[in-house]
Amino acid sequence: MKYELQNLIRGKGGDWKTNLIQKITRYLRASKTTGAGNEGKEYSKQQEEARLTDYITKNNLWYVGIITEHNKIGEGAEQKVYYNPERGVVIKINDSIFFEFWEDYFNNIIIHNYFFPDTAYTLLGFKIVNNILYAVVEQPHVEKTEDIDLEHVKEFLQQNGFKNTRRNDYYNDNLGIILEDLHDENVIISNQTLFFVDTVFYLTNKFYDPE
Repeated sequence: MKYELQNLIRGKGGDWKTNLIQKITRYLRASKTTGAGNEGKEYSKQQEEARLTDYITKNNLWYVGIITEHNKIGEGAEQKVYYNPERGVVIKINDSIFFEFWEDYFNNIIIHNYFFPDTAYTLLGFKIVNNILYAVVEQPHVEKTEDIDLEHVKEFLQQNGFKNTRRNDYYNDNLGIILEDLHDENVIISNQTLFFVDTVFYLTNKFYDPE
């Protein structure tokens, strides 16, 4: 599993939902190497975002679809959520505020899609709102049928190698992956099945260790 995930993060393998994200992260990694400038100069998220914006423009990735406030069904610190009833999907715009770099946000999507294909994200493009860059992603809409018991979430994750570290945060020591913020709005029960609709994955240095 770790080898598969490492390959996905490095841009190898994956399906059509992951391919565009892998292309972007490869570009950002290359930009980080060449854009830091003089030795010892720290590469900033602002520099990364400038490179990402150039890539978006050159590859026609600006989102041109219509998103209306009338369809908004949720909003958090990092994203706004809109429902498209005709297609049975939600559209989320995310400014990556929870992540040190945009690359980390995209890695989060790749990991989410690997673990939770039933709620996989599709990257639709990008848009700027009030001078803030947002990624626009689409996800299947899951209808809640009953209240969540977070103890069931804990049991499920522990069975899959994720140990509870505090409150709604988890860590998989074998993989070197942190999973955070799994509160009762980020996991939904529909017809007695758990669906993870919002995840925050972080890769630690241990993730990159060889098997």
